[in-house]
Amino acid sequence: MLLSLLTGCASLVSSATTRMADNISLAILNQDDPATVRDGAPAYLLMIDGLIEGDPDNTKLLLVGSRLYGSYTSAFIEDEARAQRLAGKALLYARTALCQRNAGVCANIDSKLDRFGDALAATRKSGLDSLYGFGVAWASWIQINAGDWNAVADLSKVEALFERCIVLDETHDGGGAHVYLGVIKSLLPAALGGKPELARQHFERALEISGGENLMIKVLMAKHYARNVFDQELHDSLLASVGAADADYRGYTLINSLAKLEAVKLLAESEEFF
Repeated sequence: MLLSLLTGCASLVSSATTRMADNISLAILNQDDPATVRDGAPAYLLMIDGLIEGDPDNTKLLLVGSRLYGSYTSAFIEDEARAQRLAGKALLYARTALCQRNAGVCANIDSKLDRFGDALAATRKSGLDSLYGFGVAWASWIQINAGDWNAVADLSKVEALFERCIVLDETHDGGGAHVYLGVIKSLLPAALGGKPELARQHFERALEISGGENLMIKVLMAKHYARNVFDQELHDSLLASVGAADADYRGYTLINSLAKLEAVKLLAESEEFF
């Protein structure tokens, strides 16, 4: 009876901790002043570290920590060495969560692509959160370590992972897997093996799934697809629409505020680029 009571208390504490982390994450995502997040987020990151220290097997908490570290690094950290450290922590948290929910994929991260693909094929929708969270952290880590060819060589595995996420549930995270695939397939021009038209399809599908609430999709489509195919008209129209749009959507306010700032910058470069 005592053991049952203690187990129940531990479960309640873990649940409360996870809710607090979720609320912190949502509060940051709903912030409309990026400078406030830039200056204040480190305190929350340390708090998340502390929560994970006290509950290291909490998958949801690990994924929240990974996402906060990854988002903060991508949006605000310019120092390369620091970005690599923080992206590494985001990847570590996400990998730990992945290994708890998708052991087969975890065991084959360093395997050849075909074995990794076989492990992905065995995943189920119940493990999608950790699979997708790891993919996001991995993609960000590769981007920050783009000078390391060993890191870049894993991009095909990340691509396969997001393809599997789409099979499991393409609407997850507002169509986020489509966004990442849009970027990946735009990295090279068609003449060098890139697949820009597939990239456009992924971006357009992500816009459809998100209902247009995530303005960063249009910014990424302009930056990666439109510039890849030298379509200035599309490039400028996408960025102009971001500038004219409302940023205040629940869960997207911060990223939309950042998207509007990036849109202004890219639009100012348009004549020079094209």
